[in-house]
Formats: sequence, structure tokens, C-alpha cells
Amino acid sequence: MPFWRKGNRPARLPGSRRSRIGRTPHFGQPALWVLGLVTMLATAETVAHPLRGEARQKSTPEPTATKKANELTLAGLRPGRDSMTRAAQFNRPFRDGKDRQADQSVWVDGCRGLKLTIDSGKEKSIEVIRVGFYSGPHPDCAKQVPSPWRTGKGLRPGDPSASVIQLYGEPDSRSPSTKDGQPLELWYYAFDWAGPDVPQVMEVVCTREKDGQVGQVVEITLAAPSL
Repeated sequence: MPFWRKGNRPARLPGSRRSRIGRTPHFGQPALWVLGLVTMLATAETVAHPLRGEARQKSTPEPTATKKANELTLAGLRPGRDSMTRAAQFNRPFRDGKDRQADQSVWVDGCRGLKLTIDSGKEKSIEVIRVGFYSGPHPDCAKQVPSPWRTGKGLRPGDPSASVIQLYGEPDSRSPSTKDGQPLELWYYAFDWAGPDVPQVMEVVCTREKDGQVGQVVEITLAAPSL
């Protein structure tokens, strides 16, 4: 009978390490078995797709698109669509300005120091709307609330110039301007890219940043035709 059969197995020497050294891992050793399986799968993935890991590392997020938005209304009115009759209804609480002309109407909000000027065209349709600061006398008003003379996106005279960029993006052009000897900056926005049925031009006049003071919006103009 061969010596490896049962009953003829060599006796294990007392204190011998033969049973612990050089033994092949088996299913009774789960940690080593799982580690080996994970290593095999990772190797197979690298061989099958050698460039996949590199491509993931080199991928970069797409650049954020520059904000670009047009405007439809100013002081609750839309140039090219609304009429002077509608403008008069909207501005009943405010008094007429003294510099009223045949094709131009002016309303003054003395409490907030603002002036609304509207140029009309054929059949009294609104063509140009302008809101800016009023340099005349200001009465004492007990209740101060935000002016209704703002753009559809909420821009008003007195807002920081940074708000203009946040709402509409960078202007198409900037040019120096002055008013009453004060150095200003004119920001020009063209909205022809949005189609012919929307106001085509918006101009925002701002004070210039100086000595750590941020720029401020002093006048907003929205027009149906090109200025």
C-alpha cells in the first residue's frame, strides 16, 4: 500500500511548522481570497480599457457660459408695445414735470428723487423710456418704499453697477460720459440678438469706481428702436 494512503501518512513531528508554512490559501481564509479576486478584476479592467483611467483624470468641466439676458420693460411699460395712455394710468400718483414737450412726457417722484421721461412716436406709442435721478426739490415723505420705476429684472437707479452685470452680463460697450460735471460711464446693451419684437437697446449710466467706492446706477434707458 502506498505510503500516502490513510494509515501510512508520515507522522507530524512535535512542534513542527510544516503545516503552517507554504500552505496554499483555501476558502477557509476569506480575507485573502477576496483580496485576490479584487486584484484580478482591477487588472482585467486595466487591460481591457488601458486609457479609461487616464481619460477620466484629464477630463475637465465645461466652461460656464457667459450670462446674456435682454430686458422687456422699464417702469412697468414696454417700449414698442404700450401706449402713452397706459403710461398715464400707471403714473397717476406722480406729478407731471414742467419740461413736458409735444412728443415727451415727464413724471417726477419727489419722495425718491427720481424722474421718468417717456418719448412717444406715431399714434402715441412709447418708443423710449428713461428713469434717472431728479435734481429738483425733494419733499419730506413719511413712508419710503422702493420705487416702482425699475426694469423687469428689478434694476433701479441707486443700485450698485455690479448688479447690472449680474442681471444682464457684460455690456457690448462702455464709454465715458459726464453730467453736471460728474464723470460717469455709459454701458450699452444691444438686444437685436433676441429678435425684432423686443426692445432693441438698453443704456445704463453709472458713476465710476473711485477711492474704494463702488459704481452706482444713476440712469436707465430702454428703447424700442436703436438710439
